[in-house]
Amino acid sequence: MPRVTPPPDETGTAPRPLRTVRSFVPRAGRMTRAQHRAWQDLWPRLGLDPAGSMLDLDAVFGRCARRTVEIGFGNGEALVALAAAQPAEDFLGIEVHRPGVGHLMLRCEELAVGNLRIVSQDAVDVLEQRLPPACLDEVLLYFPDPWPKKRHHKRRIVQERFVTLVASRLRSGGVFRLATDWQPYAEWMLETLGRCPLLRNESPDGTWSPRPPSRPPTRFELRGQRLGHDVWDLAFRKP
Repeated sequence: MPRVTPPPDETGTAPRPLRTVRSFVPRAGRMTRAQHRAWQDLWPRLGLDPAGSMLDLDAVFGRCARRTVEIGFGNGEALVALAAAQPAEDFLGIEVHRPGVGHLMLRCEELAVGNLRIVSQDAVDVLEQRLPPACLDEVLLYFPDPWPKKRHHKRRIVQERFVTLVASRLRSGGVFRLATDWQPYAEWMLETLGRCPLLRNESPDGTWSPRPPSRPPTRFELRGQRLGHDVWDLAFRKP
């Protein structure tokens, strides 16, 4: 398992490498025949080689536009809805679950979405090795695994060094948006992002932000609503 090194801090000194503890458990899952077909026929157009070098997003999308990355898009329904509603902007989805990637590609085909690309690779590796500094306008992290047991908290993707890495990939004025339906994780997120000197909380009272009107409900959010869960949104901007 490769080690990854975060960008230098404000003094120019490279911090210790990010831990190699993964925030996800790889799931093979069972793909439908249609999802298999998507990987065969649509991946060459929509997918980006996970073994490649640093991405030139202008070349990838064939233009210079506002750019959003969603980390862990699940089945991709929220991401494809965003891309379809905002054709003048570009979207990059990061997801390791192959059936979910297949589902997203099928929806892109169905909706004739051309402003979305996919990387099926660990998100930390993509941010650290594939995306240059200050190249993104938004990073979305919606309903990541809360790893509720205390002994598993080290697996939570929202850690100080990860937040610093995300901030380094945002342009000035860019926003890191998060949402969760697990209150202890929401409080963990708020505290962790609040310690990052590169980001400022968009909430006037320094806590939660209203749900952005552009965010379509994810299947995890709808599931949480059925179970009576509240949802906490956060938005932190890079000055």
